Amino acid sequence: MNCHACGAALTPTARFCHKCGAQLTGAQGSGWRAGLPWGVAGAALGALLTVLALRIGSGSSGGGRRDAGGVEDGPLPASRISPPDISQMSPEERATRLYNRVMILHSQGKADSAEFFLPMALQAYAMLPALDVDGRYHIGVLDLTGGDDAGALAQADSIRRRVPTHLFAAMLRARALELRRDATGARRAYAEFLRNEAAERARRRPEYAEHKDNLDAFHTEAAQVAAGRTRAR
Repeated sequence: MNCHACGAALTPTARFCHKCGAQLTGAQGSGWRAGLPWGVAGAALGALLTVLALRIGSGSSGGGRRDAGGVEDGPLPASRISPPDISQMSPEERATRLYNRVMILHSQGKADSAEFFLPMALQAYAMLPALDVDGRYHIGVLDLTGGDDAGALAQADSIRRRVPTHLFAAMLRARALELRRDATGARRAYAEFLRNEAAERARRRPEYAEHKDNLDAFHTEAAQVAAGRTRAR
């Protein structure tokens, strides 16, 4: 049989398309929950990656995805849009590609599609042998996208334990507390960001370079909150 979405040839027992990730007509269960068992082995992570090869935190400006920093990353040039070579992707690349996929779909207002890929992205990060600060930031952003403020706060706390003054911890905390409608806590997180920003950015951490636009936009918002021009949401 063939996939109804992309036409790829499939085995008779297939429940999801190995090329585009579409759920097949008549497959038992619904959405990502039905797909979790085969995702454990890692095959699903590669099979469902028909994603755009975006750089995290691209320096270009314009329409694109938003992350926890509340800033849009630049769109991918048309010349660089192509399906990835699944067989050559490392676990880290798979996780990053799924993260990008969720962010893109979310920014396009495709909530159902973003929800479909969200648990796959989280599973991809869960399967990594180790998580650096940037990986935990990505997980926190995914948690926020799914409305999981507790998960985002947990990632912020993990980052803070590793690097007490890291800016990503304050960013995640501010967004998660806003999600909880804790305006007082969010203001404290904004203030923490501003208090540590100069010293932290002087350290030139690689993840700061990757998310420079996000940091700049968050700084602007934090400064507005501190000056009373806007309120923590």
